[in-house]
Amino acid sequence: MADAADWLPSLVVFGTAALAFAAGVVGFRRLGTRREARDAEAARELETTAMARLVGADEAVRDAMQEIRFAEAQFGPETARGLGETVDRARGWLREAFLLQQRLDDADPATAAERRTWSSRIASLCDSVERALDDAEAELSARRAAERGAADDTPALRERERRLVARRADAASALERLGTRFSASALAGAHGSFARADHDLAAAATALAEGARRIADAPGEPVADLLDRAAHALRRAEGELDRVEHVELDLAGAAHDAGVEAAGLDEELIAARRERDGAADPEAGAALAAAIGDLSPLLVGRERRADDPFAERDRLRTARDRLEAARATARRAQDRLAGARGALPGAIAIAESQIRIAGEALERARAFAGADARTRLAEAERQLGIARRESDPVAALDAARRAASRASDAEALAQYAALHR
Repeated sequence: MADAADWLPSLVVFGTAALAFAAGVVGFRRLGTRREARDAEAARELETTAMARLVGADEAVRDAMQEIRFAEAQFGPETARGLGETVDRARGWLREAFLLQQRLDDADPATAAERRTWSSRIASLCDSVERALDDAEAELSARRAAERGAADDTPALRERERRLVARRADAASALERLGTRFSASALAGAHGSFARADHDLAAAATALAEGARRIADAPGEPVADLLDRAAHALRRAEGELDRVEHVELDLAGAAHDAGVEAAGLDEELIAARRERDGAADPEAGAALAAAIGDLSPLLVGRERRADDPFAERDRLRTARDRLEAARATARRAQDRLAGARGALPGAIAIAESQIRIAGEALERARAFAGADARTRLAEAERQLGIARRESDPVAALDAARRAASRASDAEALAQYAALHR
């Protein structure tokens, strides 16, 4: 009896634990059942929504197919073709959606995850169908709105055309007057703008006439595109006439600029002549003299070239650029000569010192030094003599540096012979 009493608490504990475990299992099962029920309900709602969306998308496609005929009758086959391509894309998406709906309707069992995936894809395809058709419908609505207001815009375009025609006549008179003072080359740009304005005004007149005919004789035909073309042509004509009307001011500005360039060239020629006379480098002086000889005549007889200020301005600008380049070359040559003159005394002193050191080394190793060391020393002395006699500072500097280099080689060869005797 004592042993049974000892086991009793343990049995109570184990029994309680077993009951708690069983209750937990039952609770989890009930929780899983409720979760599955909620998932199934959500899946059914998603399928129901997808099915309703599919019906709406199918109706939208059918309506759009009828709209194609209306668009062709109102705007022509090109617009109808664009709408038809949009409808064809929408029908392709719709076919895929119907296939997925067929899977949902089949008796074959499918997991809840698969059904949710199919339903979501159906909704996405319906979104694509609706967006494409809505965009096409918005475009058609915009065109219809433009057509409704097109007739109201015609009088303003006609008035704008009349004003530009009057400006065109004034521009023609101005070009004729300017032609008595300026050459054809000076007015070539203005004549080109005038010809383009003529072309644009003719195009605008044609489009406006056709639009007026359609409004009067065929009220159902579209005219917005014609009026847009007319407005665009009138804008281009207006810009071209602006350029024609501004050409007289442009010519005056070019004549003023040419005068400024001529004065600048004259000043630079004076400075270039001074640089030529003081040039120490004959080649640089000759090049500068050639540039001066070529460019000085440009300042003579300028009044005979006043009929084309644009060309005269550009000619003088080019001349100033060329003279500046020649002067810069001469200055660089002068700077090079001045630098060489400054460096020459030091280079000769270094060469003399190096030759003396090499001679002493060769004297110490006379019995062992070969012909190489003696030849390099002789070459160093010869180059030093050239440096002293050369009138060109640059050539003299190069010779002095060669003399120092040859003397250094001779010293090294003499020392090597002495060490390895």
